[in-house]
Amino acid sequence: MTTQRVLSTYLFVNRKLTAALVGEAARAGVSAIELFCSRGHFDYRSAEDAHELAGWLAGNNLTLQSIHSPTTRDFHLTRESGAPLSICDPERLRRQEAVDEIKRALDLVEHIPFRYCIQHVAQLRDIPDDRKWDAAFSSLEHLSLFARQRGVTIAIENTPGEMATSLNVKNFLEQTRLSSVKICFDAGHAHLEGGAPAGLEMVRDFVATTHMHDNRGEHDDHLLPYEGTIDWSATLAALPPEAPIVLELKEPAVAAGSSEVQAFAETLRGVRAVFDKFDEERAK
Repeated sequence: MTTQRVLSTYLFVNRKLTAALVGEAARAGVSAIELFCSRGHFDYRSAEDAHELAGWLAGNNLTLQSIHSPTTRDFHLTRESGAPLSICDPERLRRQEAVDEIKRALDLVEHIPFRYCIQHVAQLRDIPDDRKWDAAFSSLEHLSLFARQRGVTIAIENTPGEMATSLNVKNFLEQTRLSSVKICFDAGHAHLEGGAPAGLEMVRDFVATTHMHDNRGEHDDHLLPYEGTIDWSATLAALPPEAPIVLELKEPAVAAGSSEVQAFAETLRGVRAVFDKFDEERAK
């Protein structure tokens, strides 16, 4: 089985996305990218920037597989404000602000086609609360229709914390019957909950896409697969065969005596090697 190789631009989120960075992703052997929507990284509101990105992708024989919806409000394009956007905020005005910003990101599809929008439903410190789940339902009922009219599927990501665990997200989708909303299974986050293979088996029927990264069971490290303690053999065996594999990695630390360029080059070599290993594993 050949893996659909996708790289999230989360790897470069602390810098402006450029033609050179898109080219580096292509040289890592991926077929598509997932765009992390932070305006300091890429101004998804700009039609001019969207056309430019479309050219970079076409020039490197890449497609846009998905976007990750904005998680914070950017008041300044050069940095994130730190003000969170939350679709589960019980305060209607703040929740509406989040929905409106996500719709602006979804409008990118008018310039570059993509299949999925990855969506958080909770913040790290949120605890399960009926008011928050009701707010999330209200937001997603509207957003899923808006997305579906544009040929895009909303996929909720299981995230660290008590609220948006794999089980809670599955129960939410079953109870609300939001049939057009799916799950983006995040293996690293599931590992922090108690195990990626078990988490995946729990939600398998709802999974449309993925985030794959590793950790050692303590922190959300976003390491390359096989650098942490996830059982990748069992995780890949449980994965629906049609689900794309999206590597969502943190920017690499620069080792002493090395350079930023070398650190990124090493990570991107690792990306190719991981996808090769995944293909071998899934062929067994």
